[in-house]
Amino acid sequence: MDSQSQVLFIDADDTLWENNVYFERAFDAFVDILGHSSMSPAEVRASLDEIEHINNAVHGYGSSNFARNLRECLHHLAERGVTAQDMHRIAQIEYDLLNHPLHLIEGVDETLAILRERHRLVLCTKGNYAEQSSKIEVSGLARHFHEIEIVKEKDPPQYRALLTARDLTGEESWMIGNSPKSDILAPLEAGLGAVYVPHKHTWHLELEHLPEEHARLLSVDSFVQLGMLF
Repeated sequence: MDSQSQVLFIDADDTLWENNVYFERAFDAFVDILGHSSMSPAEVRASLDEIEHINNAVHGYGSSNFARNLRECLHHLAERGVTAQDMHRIAQIEYDLLNHPLHLIEGVDETLAILRERHRLVLCTKGNYAEQSSKIEVSGLARHFHEIEIVKEKDPPQYRALLTARDLTGEESWMIGNSPKSDILAPLEAGLGAVYVPHKHTWHLELEHLPEEHARLLSVDSFVQLGMLF
């Protein structure tokens, strides 16, 4: 990579710290609450996906909106009346999602320190503003970033707006993250470069096929390797 300074937009959830694994555990707990006599977990997941596709566009992302989707899915699929105990258990799922410990991915802190010396770093995450702000504060990583952007969605128009606000071109800008849909394909469409950092617990609704070859698409095996790439 050219040593010339670049602007690196860097994702947060499942790129800097663990996130989706907690939502996977929450879904498992929801399947137990539902206790459906015939639907498999995969079928329950498909029904929840339909609800999330609609509601996320309106309400956005985050733990409380996920709990809202679980409640709607429970009312839609329950074979019996939904009880106060059911609602309490979903409230507990929401509480646990909002209050779980934050675990940084190995090597993130040290690698960000290296990258900051060479490039302009912008933390770029989507979700509930208060929730994401809290994660950033708890992580202790804000000191590595020149700017922090918390957006409702990461799609091509949003990436173009991020460039325009900074008077940047895509040629000097890169998005780094684990989600093929919003961290890789969307910025590539907007003219940025993209670096794919895979994570085994990436949210399945963010999974998309990546092109085998693209002039502005790079990939690494781990976040630490960014220190050698940039």
